[in-house]
Amino acid sequence: MTAPSESAAHLDATLPLVSAERMAATVTALASAEFTGRRVGTAGGAAARAWLVAHLADLGAVVDTDDFPVRNVPELYAAPTVVWGDGDTSTRLTFGREAAVHPTSADTSEVRRGPLGVAGSGDPTGRWLVVPAGGNPLDAARDAQGAAGLLLSRAVDADGWQYTVLAGPDPGPLPILTLDAGTHRAILAAATSAGWLSANTPLRRRDVTGANIHARFPAAAPGGTEVLLTAHYDGVGDHPGLRQPGASDNASGVAVVLEAARILATARPAGVGLAVALLDAEEVGALGSAHHSQQLHAGDAQPLVINVDGAGQLDQAAAVEAGGPAHALLALLDQAGRHTGLPLAAGPVASDNRRYAAAGLAAAGIGAGMAGYHSPADTPDRVDPHTLKAIVRLVVATVGLAAAAPATLSSSIGDER
Repeated sequence: MTAPSESAAHLDATLPLVSAERMAATVTALASAEFTGRRVGTAGGAAARAWLVAHLADLGAVVDTDDFPVRNVPELYAAPTVVWGDGDTSTRLTFGREAAVHPTSADTSEVRRGPLGVAGSGDPTGRWLVVPAGGNPLDAARDAQGAAGLLLSRAVDADGWQYTVLAGPDPGPLPILTLDAGTHRAILAAATSAGWLSANTPLRRRDVTGANIHARFPAAAPGGTEVLLTAHYDGVGDHPGLRQPGASDNASGVAVVLEAARILATARPAGVGLAVALLDAEEVGALGSAHHSQQLHAGDAQPLVINVDGAGQLDQAAAVEAGGPAHALLALLDQAGRHTGLPLAAGPVASDNRRYAAAGLAAAGIGAGMAGYHSPADTPDRVDPHTLKAIVRLVVATVGLAAAAPATLSSSIGDER
């Protein structure tokens, strides 16, 4: 094994190779209109996949893709039309801000108009029922037979957007719309007078094919350490008339992994093997990593897994979540953080790392913040180049230290099993 002092000296020569500009260009490319938000099973997702395969092949890796089935992916196939009124006045609501389609909504392409009512009060037949804030939509749906649909209150982000969700239960029997808090209050008040609403919920479910990208560099020598770098390349996808670029989530993580692979392809120490998995279908339940982790488990492979999800805006410390037998990996991350000057703190990183950990692999998820989560506000200009640089330096340093004698350093960032 390499002595720790040799590893540190090697890192000091390697870390200056990191390019924030190259990563920013990757984020901009993946967030472009050409890739239409990269939702699993879409033409934009396939185009992004081909672009990434070409980039990894240019690094000298052996690259292939691995298909897997994905069921019931929600797809909004038209922008909903939502208009409400009180007496003779009417207001059309802005899609994505004041009104959105709930992910468990039934698919209704035709516009339904009906009087407003309050869920749980009076005859629901033909009415759009406003569920009071804090009310249970499942209870409301159960007592709403014959209603035109349900209206729920939903928080918006700092930019005024309702965020998109793909993962969740199957659709229910009723159209369901979500309203920002101010609109919800106004419509709830109108439900006790002459209020009405007309709307549709054009939301279908599709069975599609996801595809992971695997890149393999020369394997480690027998007894060496294998490292797997992962990030999901899919996003929640564009809506009709509404771009959702997916820059921080997760073009930023992909950019970090590509830059780390570019450097480590030729500059990693002897005795360390390197592989990359760019994963699909994270946004519908981390299905790509579930598929891949079971393959690794079945093949008795035991790489150290480092997953990056959200490297957009660093707030003091990067979050690290560990799972599986991750003591040694956490010690390496600790040392790498100290070597590069990046503070690390235990924090939730609810992403593909959890699938690898559940399969019994040593896995760590790294997150450094994101703006505009699952909304049109997740744009490249809100991905901080200094954050990209800090996270890729951490990843490169962790891999670079993996050839040294096993660390005895205790970890301050926790270990979950």
